Amino acid sequence: MLLELCAYTIASCRIAAEAGVGRVELCSDPAQGGTTPGIGMVRTAMDMGLTVFPMVRPRGGDFVYGADELEVIHREIRAFRDLGCPGIVTGMLRRDGTIDADRMKRAVDLAGPMAVTCHKAFDAVPDGAEALEALVDAGCARVLTSGLAPDAVAGSTVIAGLVKQAAGRITILVGGGVRSGNIRQLMGSTGAKEFHSSAITTRSAQATADEEEVRALLREIRKG
Repeated sequence: MLLELCAYTIASCRIAAEAGVGRVELCSDPAQGGTTPGIGMVRTAMDMGLTVFPMVRPRGGDFVYGADELEVIHREIRAFRDLGCPGIVTGMLRRDGTIDADRMKRAVDLAGPMAVTCHKAFDAVPDGAEALEALVDAGCARVLTSGLAPDAVAGSTVIAGLVKQAAGRITILVGGGVRSGNIRQLMGSTGAKEFHSSAITTRSAQATADEEEVRALLREIRKG
């Protein structure tokens, strides 16, 4: 079992490092749901000994990108590869809401040997089973999903189906409202092995993870 912390601040990264979090998805701009962090932020997080997967998303809004935005995405992938990151997180859709398999495969090819996670753009697709096969064919290592639902608990039945369909070909990373109070339920109902949370609670300040919640999540993961 593994916990991935979605971190928007260096303070969150420090909490993750001290608590022993397995992996960090590093982002900027929480108001937009996460965009590409700066190189300095990524370097600082890596220097803490963290396994850092930076978000590669040039802006908020939808996941349909023009040629100029695609060039930015490719440059950012190369920059993080050259920095020595073990993985990145990105996602691209067609105008009809389906996975843009060609562009995702191009991202995977550029990223190598970095692992590529498709982020929750996946939850906007019309057909999860079809989208999962597109990501497998593109060579993605994992997909972050709440089961095409507002949160992972509501989508747990769909997530369980995706885990079964994936059959080890791609990792299903469960995210969307994952908290210490429901993660054990999600472990049992989905069969997933990796879970994603920002651990931001009412006690949090400036989009920084709540240290108590991070440690509580890890306790539950370790019990599992």
